[in-house]
Amino acid sequence: MQIPNEMRRIDNESDIVAGVARLAMLDRRMAPVIATIAATIGPVPLRRCEPGYNALASIVVSQMVSRASADAIWQRLEHETGGVTARAILALDSERMRAVGLSGGKQRTLKTLADAVKTGKIDLIGLADCPADEAIARLTALKGIGPWTAEVYLLFAAGHPDIFPAGDVALQAAAAHMFAMDKRPDTKSLRQMAQVWSPVRGIAARVLWAYYSAIMQREVVPVA
Repeated sequence: MQIPNEMRRIDNESDIVAGVARLAMLDRRMAPVIATIAATIGPVPLRRCEPGYNALASIVVSQMVSRASADAIWQRLEHETGGVTARAILALDSERMRAVGLSGGKQRTLKTLADAVKTGKIDLIGLADCPADEAIARLTALKGIGPWTAEVYLLFAAGHPDIFPAGDVALQAAAAHMFAMDKRPDTKSLRQMAQVWSPVRGIAARVLWAYYSAIMQREVVPVA
């Protein structure tokens, strides 16, 4: 089953422009947010990467660390492997993986994912044409891949238009600041809040990350 036509993938800057306009119509509170972003950092960034092992591995590396730390670890891993592929990771021993800065948990996740790709257990490129719920279920069936990792992969690598990683701390902080909330919403609360932004929650997530970057002057998007 493919993504319905009305749920067109986010593939280029034109999709971002159209999505931002639709988001502003769905929620009038977004207009000043979008204006702040435009005045501070410019257009809401597309941030698309090619689907596949490399993209998902980079998101695994970015789990629970700063953007700067993730970038540094990824650069060392690319240097060590000559290119992060499933085959290269399967050939890498734990000592070399630890030396580039990967925790034991991330080592196991990258190995599990690489084996799943090699054996055909999962088709990371084909997931781009699956409905979001089905794609998330397939990814989270792999040990070490949780909802946040699956959602970020589907958002930035597969271009799913209605994905919203509500467990992301930066998105929670952005929502709290935008809507003058007393405290940061938890995952469940933010997921409920995001319902009003469907079917362009993927655009809304980009807007919130961009807003956070504009306000905090710090890069927090979980992909390079």
